[in-house]
Amino acid sequence: MAETNIFHVLGLHMHQPPGNLRLLIDANPWEAEEIIRCYERTVRYAERYRDVARLHVGFSGILLEQFLDPEVIDRYRHLVDIPLMLERYRESSNIELVGMGYYHPIFPLIPRDDWREQLERGRAIMDRVFGRVPRGFWPPEMAFTMEMIPALIQTGYEYVVVDGVHVRPEDGINDILRPYVACHQGFCITVVPQDRDLSSAQESGLDPLWLEKELRLRVAMSPRPTESRLFTSWSDAENGGWFRQTHEASGFYGHFLAPYMDRCRGGHCPVTPVLLSDYLEPARHAARARVQTGAWNVGCLSGDDLSRWAGSPSQRAAVAEVSRLSQRYWALCRDCQSVYQVAGDAMVRARRLILEAETSCFLFWGDAWIPHLYARTGPADEALSQVEEALRLAGHSPAAEHPPAALGEPLGSGG
Repeated sequence: MAETNIFHVLGLHMHQPPGNLRLLIDANPWEAEEIIRCYERTVRYAERYRDVARLHVGFSGILLEQFLDPEVIDRYRHLVDIPLMLERYRESSNIELVGMGYYHPIFPLIPRDDWREQLERGRAIMDRVFGRVPRGFWPPEMAFTMEMIPALIQTGYEYVVVDGVHVRPEDGINDILRPYVACHQGFCITVVPQDRDLSSAQESGLDPLWLEKELRLRVAMSPRPTESRLFTSWSDAENGGWFRQTHEASGFYGHFLAPYMDRCRGGHCPVTPVLLSDYLEPARHAARARVQTGAWNVGCLSGDDLSRWAGSPSQRAAVAEVSRLSQRYWALCRDCQSVYQVAGDAMVRARRLILEAETSCFLFWGDAWIPHLYARTGPADEALSQVEEALRLAGHSPAAEHPPAALGEPLGSGG
């Protein structure tokens, strides 16, 4: 491989909302086939180019949950052997698995008390499925706020990928081709800026020779052209015709990734693909930065104000309803230490429904998908009413008690 100071982090994001794989195979079998083949294609090309390919793959917990569903496994068996596919990911040393929230929530929009459980559940199912916990975190929709840092560190994450347009280096020099350290309330985490333009190209169409020329040009124009330069591109891996292309020679893997890796293998490429866990090891003294609250760009929206998910009155009302139910759940935990002993089934049901209602997809598609959110909050409301009635019948009244440690303490409000 050619000696170079240009390094490339290539990330792929995998997610399906609750129940979507079952729904697709019934309602639109062709789309279901396009999507399921995307997941297998990634690991197959990683195996083919094990010596040079370095890929980052993030799975939402709810997608992995669907992969473990016996009915989903059986219904897709004629297309992909899902258990074998997961085992291949487990054994791929050149794929760095990256974590995210279990139900793919927009963290700045959901109750802070729910952050830790979304993080911990997501991390736990990665360990269960792949036998390793992720070191890095990819915020769903790249929606990040500095207040997340303590929760990420306490969950065990070492770095987080954020949209580069929101990074504010303390030295005032606009340079997203390097990692930074961001700190909040005494907790510090490594921040890796994603390159928005390069990620947009990865999403819709890339050519390896164009990539080489573009990165060389941008290095020459960067503030620190002689230093190590890190380009980070990230995109969905099962959305759009570029990734879903069943004629592989015309899509992401055949048209871009294979020739890119062939050039790397032949020592002709001035770009070196890297895994973040390897690249960041020596970067113990990275410069400091703050990250402005925001998400990545969607269509014509910048992502600065999260308006894609909370821009309309109906979206804001849905966000408020989830928050109300979460507060009601945590109030029950605080008021009665034995709430799970008295009404455990109803509490577990309410908890799952509240966290599931935080799935970003229910907000992303505006009014069209908001009914899916209310389909969770309605039953959650009923379950919490059952809990309150069970406590009343058992003679429990609100008391100055604390929830069991296993339930987790709500996080502070942050600054």
